Amino acid sequence: MANKKTYEILTPESVGIHVNNIVLGKHSGKHAYESHLIDMGYKLTPEELVKAFDEFKVLCDKKKTVEDSDIEAIVMHNSSIEQLTGYELDWFAVHTSNFTTSTCTIHLKKDGKDYESVALGNGPIDSAFKAIDNIIMPPEHTFDIFSVNSVSEGKDTLGDVTIKLTSGENSYKGRGLSTDIIEASIIAYLKAANKMLAAGKKD
Repeated sequence: MANKKTYEILTPESVGIHVNNIVLGKHSGKHAYESHLIDMGYKLTPEELVKAFDEFKVLCDKKKTVEDSDIEAIVMHNSSIEQLTGYELDWFAVHTSNFTTSTCTIHLKKDGKDYESVALGNGPIDSAFKAIDNIIMPPEHTFDIFSVNSVSEGKDTLGDVTIKLTSGENSYKGRGLSTDIIEASIIAYLKAANKMLAAGKKD
């Protein structure tokens, strides 16, 4: 019975199914993580690996089970296409309810400097975006896309937020990933806004 050939007529690999017995968790090391990525078909640069591994470890503290779809989302989120210098989220605090105006305090960093603002809004995300606008002072723009998708199943799934901003004739996309949908929205908005600001400086 220890020999699978006794009862297994076809192996999963013979019909194109890849079997991976490695289960990654919060105690997994960088080498095991990198090996798993290679098995999934991803070869990252040392810098990309460090950033993706750091996000993976954070996710392990938030989710009971980290699935391959979560790992893939982290890799795609940290692709070179999404990397851009500019304002980065340090922390945020939101107070909201269904009978009061939402308030968000947000703290950003850029080039070693700290920026903080507080704003009111129609919901936690609106107040967060207004607090960001108070700091970065973006040009006039519209929201063409604000989409939220789950990466995997379960209540603790990663939220994948995509935002597209349009200013004049140009559009700028940003993507955020987090188990906290407000944080994912903030990250996505900052990425799109950073691109918009960078384009404005070039003009």
